[in-house]
Amino acid sequence: MTSSLPKSIDETLDLLTRSSYVADRSLATVLFLALKMQRPLFLEGEAGVGKTEIAKVLSTALDRPLIRLQCYEGLDISSSVYEWNYAAQMVDIRMREASGDTNRDAMEDDVFSDRFLIRRPILQALEQVDGRAPVLLIDELDRTDEAFEAFLLEVLSDFQVTIPELGTIRAAEPPIVIITTNRTREIHDALKRRCLYHWVDYPDAEREFDIVRLKVPDAGETLSREIVDYIQRLRTKELFKNPGIAETLDWATALMELDKVALDPQAVSDTLGVILKYQDDIAAIQGTEGAAILKEVKSQAQAEGARSGASSSNAASATNEA
Repeated sequence: MTSSLPKSIDETLDLLTRSSYVADRSLATVLFLALKMQRPLFLEGEAGVGKTEIAKVLSTALDRPLIRLQCYEGLDISSSVYEWNYAAQMVDIRMREASGDTNRDAMEDDVFSDRFLIRRPILQALEQVDGRAPVLLIDELDRTDEAFEAFLLEVLSDFQVTIPELGTIRAAEPPIVIITTNRTREIHDALKRRCLYHWVDYPDAEREFDIVRLKVPDAGETLSREIVDYIQRLRTKELFKNPGIAETLDWATALMELDKVALDPQAVSDTLGVILKYQDDIAAIQGTEGAAILKEVKSQAQAEGARSGASSSNAASATNEA
């Protein structure tokens, strides 16, 4: 049975939390409004910050099918909306001709009927599945061209597509649409105006720590904090590609597999390929730069440990005096 939509921002935030997605209130707000207003949600941000995961969470939490359109250069209507099963149509025509059925009008109506229609993601999303409007994820829209963007205007404005042989197909209930882009190019304003917009940024240290503890619970607190601190410092460097949250979680998992309880120079050097995906970035961090970052991480950990110890000592002294 389909779960009901959240009725407030707090319920939206709770829905995300229960689905193991650590979000801030601004994201919960725009998501609540997108659901309430039945408007597509346009999520922009660097790769690996959790944009795609939002669609997956909604699909699971609301018990709705997830239909994903992975965008790429050259994506067209036949790959994204529909196409005709030409091979099956030709077989049907040959069989009719062999049986002596030469009524061309009837033949044309039949070969361009629903049974020969191949539904691609967008057309699937306009049709309810078991009475449920699905979640449509249009992932990495910036990989397509402007012609495809122009076609999407009809879909996002009226939630309909036109098939010349069949007519216009409209959604009985609009799907929940999540559009993501990594901003490798600008998306046209006409498309953005049809959506609610949110920039998904890298999380701050505390929220990223919460994500690691939630997603990789077996990683100890010390290791988790050092991983997050190291990643946060890496993102301040001049790298070709900063590590995203996905890389943070992969690194935590990899270090767990190596039975590490804290970062050490050898472990960092050996596993940089988990968090950095370009050789120039690895080369820049693998030497003195990486060692300096690790030294800063350890120094901060020691300072925080000292402050924590002092706080505990002061609390114990106050208790004894009382």
